[in-house]
Amino acid sequence: MVKRNVKRWFRHGNWWRRLRNNRKYRDVLFRRLFQDKKDLLELYNALNGSTYQNPEELEVITMEDVIFMKMKNDLSFVIGNTLNLYEHQSTWNLNMPLRGLFYFAQQFEGLLAFRDDDIYGTRRVELPTPVYIVFYNGGGMKTDNLMLYLSDSFPTGRGSGCLECSCEVLNINRGYNRALMEKCRRLWEYSEFSSEIEENIKKGMRREEAVYTAIDTCIEKGILRDILIKQKAEVLHMLLTEYDEKKHFRTLFREGKEEGIKEGIEIGLDKGREEKLREMVRKKLEKGKMISVIAEELEEDPSVIEQVAAGITVNHMS
Repeated sequence: MVKRNVKRWFRHGNWWRRLRNNRKYRDVLFRRLFQDKKDLLELYNALNGSTYQNPEELEVITMEDVIFMKMKNDLSFVIGNTLNLYEHQSTWNLNMPLRGLFYFAQQFEGLLAFRDDDIYGTRRVELPTPVYIVFYNGGGMKTDNLMLYLSDSFPTGRGSGCLECSCEVLNINRGYNRALMEKCRRLWEYSEFSSEIEENIKKGMRREEAVYTAIDTCIEKGILRDILIKQKAEVLHMLLTEYDEKKHFRTLFREGKEEGIKEGIEIGLDKGREEKLREMVRKKLEKGKMISVIAEELEEDPSVIEQVAAGITVNHMS
């Protein structure tokens, strides 16, 4: 159905014009690894039991430099008559079906505008079948997969209401979804590399050291060797570089140029949000969590968390 100019239709509609100038986000290694259509097609075939051989049958329509409700659009593509959204997550979020609903609604808006379809006519408008999968490598999930539903957010519960959007969450931590990992080596390699980093952090390494060590270990084991040897600097940049916006706020804090800055942390937050952040950091420090772990869980820059933690006194600080 969607054969030609597929990369253009998702740009149509007001939503694209509203979003295209939003702030940049750091790239995600997961997305980088599957930018190659051959690897992405292998992942698709592994998930669906299909046997597509020609990578050119897959049309990538991933949005560049866009954040919508803090949603990173990792991988989006059309193949056959399906519109696929693949996301990577390292923190748990029960609102993924809602985010998926927004995303697919926007994509369909762009498709209809591109084709100049009339939704008020008598002919049924054809749409690609939406498929939403999240690859999760954070903590807390003890099963291979889990289905999340938009209707779970309704007061009347799952299956109620006239809207539904489902999201399949796949656990890609080491030891899970073994059959899938055997079918898609690149996904297994990513899982192993991520697990190496997390294991190093648990040993007490700072994030930078954990990443460097994981890279060396994986090269020795032949894991992501082609990427890590040829593009080591790029991988490090992906994993260690934070938002340009946060760098700007840190600069303002250091130089003290922003009017009204007082003692504390200047991270572009109002007083209420700053106090909330301080309280969350305090609770996590009391649980013995390290700065790098807290920063990742709260999706904040480690230097910001360090500054917040410096003003907090707890009984058990890592």
